[in-house]
Amino acid sequence: MTPTEPRLEAVFTAEVTVGAAIEAGGTAGLRRRIVPILGGAVRGPRLVGEVLTLGADWQLIEEEGAITRLVARYAMRVSDGTVITIVNRALRHGPAAVMARLAAGEAVDPALYYFRGAPSFEAPSGPHRWLSESLFVCSGARAPRAVVIDFYRVA
Repeated sequence: MTPTEPRLEAVFTAEVTVGAAIEAGGTAGLRRRIVPILGGAVRGPRLVGEVLTLGADWQLIEEEGAITRLVARYAMRVSDGTVITIVNRALRHGPAAVMARLAAGEAVDPALYYFRGAPSFEAPSGPHRWLSESLFVCSGARAPRAVVIDFYRVA
C-alpha cells in the first residue's frame, strides 16, 4: 500500500494591510516586534471576503535581521458573513542586504527571499468547515504597507 502524493490546491490570496511596527524589546539575542493588521482583501477560487481590522504579526527577529519568525493572528469575514480566524506561523529570511531593504520599507522582489508559512483556520460548522479539516501552506511577499499571501490547501 502506498500513500497518495500530496498536491497543492490554490484557495485564496490575501492582501493584508499592515501598520507601523511596534518595537517590543529584545530577549536572548532576538528583537521582538508587533505589526498591527489593519484590514485587507481576500480573493480566490474558494473564498472571497475581507481581512478584519484586528490582529497582528508577532515577530522574533535575529539580531542580524536575516531571519524573522512570526506568528500572525487575525480574522477574515467571507462573502456570506462567516468570520474565520487564522493563525499563521511563518518564516522569512534571505541575504542580509535584502532583509535590510525590507526592513527599510523598500519594495523587494519576493524571489530574493524566503517567506513561507503554515496557516491554520478556525471556522464554524457549515460551508466553511473544510478550512478546519485540512492542512495549508502559504507563500508571502512583503510590500511597504502590506503583505500579500497565497494560501494553498494540501490535498
